[in-house]
Amino acid sequence: MAAELEPFIALDEAIARVGGSMRVLKHLAWPEGQKRRFLTSWRSGRPVLPDVAFEPVAYDGPIRELETLMESCDRGHPIGNHLWKTAWSYATVGRMLGAIGTPMFTDYSAALYGRPDIVYERQGLSAIHAADSIMAVTSDLVTGDVVAKADTTITAEAFAARLRAALNDFFTDDPVEVVVSSGMSAKAAAASKRVRLREGAMFSELDFAQLLNHEALTHTLTSINGKRQPLRALGLGSPRTTRTQEGLAVFSELVTFAIDIGRLRRVALRSQAVHLALSGADFIEVFEHFLAAGQTESESYHSAQRIFRGGDVRGSVAFTKDGAYLEGLVLVQTFLRKAIAVGREELIPLIFAGRLTLGDTIELEEFFTNGVLAPARYIPPWAQGLRQLAANLAYSLFMGRIQMDLVDLGRFIDLDEPDSAQSSSVYA
Repeated sequence: MAAELEPFIALDEAIARVGGSMRVLKHLAWPEGQKRRFLTSWRSGRPVLPDVAFEPVAYDGPIRELETLMESCDRGHPIGNHLWKTAWSYATVGRMLGAIGTPMFTDYSAALYGRPDIVYERQGLSAIHAADSIMAVTSDLVTGDVVAKADTTITAEAFAARLRAALNDFFTDDPVEVVVSSGMSAKAAAASKRVRLREGAMFSELDFAQLLNHEALTHTLTSINGKRQPLRALGLGSPRTTRTQEGLAVFSELVTFAIDIGRLRRVALRSQAVHLALSGADFIEVFEHFLAAGQTESESYHSAQRIFRGGDVRGSVAFTKDGAYLEGLVLVQTFLRKAIAVGREELIPLIFAGRLTLGDTIELEEFFTNGVLAPARYIPPWAQGLRQLAANLAYSLFMGRIQMDLVDLGRFIDLDEPDSAQSSSVYA
């Protein structure tokens, strides 16, 4: 143990003990039977809001303990500041769960996971702008016959067997279990020792590449690497790391060509749905939004249910976590492009060294450099070749400057004319 870490060990252990015992999703789970009742009412033409009541969870004791620990954190030291922010994250979780069903629930959720309508002042853009753009650009492709839908013909059990074999080959020193579980809202979820698949879910061939990169080679990978760190906080995966985690996971799908239009639209739809719910739309209206975008009744129900976990099915009070995927993607890709642009590509492997935020990689860089913190044991294949990744991102910096609304496909014909070099351009 490095001497520089000694002042922080007791704080780290205490924060990990208190924060690690707090669970979010288990307190926000919907009761069984709601899906059947809602869809029956919907099909009858007289939809009725789901009858869901959540009880606030009392975490007063852990919150007080975390506040005391925060007072002991030296925020002037990068590691002390990291521990403070980790403790704050868990204390905010406690407050959020204590405010279930009330407007404060949304406020605490937004503090942890963000909200899609927040505009980044220097850019004048928000995640909603990205979501609306994605939906507009892809709408014609999904309504016609240009892009075929992936066939979901693989059972959860068969899918688990294939995923299990792939993980055994990659995580050579750290066995990862793949299990099929009931009561899940997502089709898959990952932790450091286990990947869970939803019982009864059907998967496609494309799902394999998506889940391998998103769940296993991002969430499981960073969790395993974090468990190898001398500080337990780096392996906890506190809620403040969600935007980076989910953004990195979706980016991994993009860069490996594992994502398809349907999946990208689901990510965009989630941000739109969170925005709708926060703006007052009720469960039925959010359900209809997913349905109108092409999701099945069952998919639309599960998608809307995610937004209203811990919230109010009448609208305005919502769980904003599903907006973190797209906002996180924008942040991760921007971070990677900027790191390449300014010659700081050494920051990229640090993102995988634990459950970190993008800011953590900068703030804690010196401790990875001097060996106080451990390098990532596992790095996903797409990030192992930094020269190739740098080439991709460097070129994307230029392509981002091209204004696509000024491009006319017909001008490519003009470009073929003998005098086109002097007389025309596809960009004008």
